[in-house]
Amino acid sequence: MALSLNCKIWIESDGKKVFGDGPCEILQRVKQTGSLRMAAAEMNMSYSQAWKLIDDLESKLGFSLLHKRAGGHAGGGSVLTEEGEEFAGKYAQFRREALEKLEILFKKHFNR
Repeated sequence: MALSLNCKIWIESDGKKVFGDGPCEILQRVKQTGSLRMAAAEMNMSYSQAWKLIDDLESKLGFSLLHKRAGGHAGGGSVLTEEGEEFAGKYAQFRREALEKLEILFKKHFNR
């Protein structure tokens, strides 16, 4: 029997989830594509769900995550705010480091 580690990491405030892997992924995809609509589609999420998620996150975090440009002839788009990019980057780095440490502990205790 081969054991493996599986865990989820998220940030809470007052006992409620504020930020985790899904929000981080959508922000990373917005950064790559320049579009919330495209980021949502890549994640099989509706555009309205994505907007609701971003609005909810911004409300919980207390700062804007995206600069939004309305559509029209030239098309719209979204880019991460400086705060949004910094927060998502910190979360992603924290998650990577935490998983590395957890894997070391897992091997120490279960894969002797």
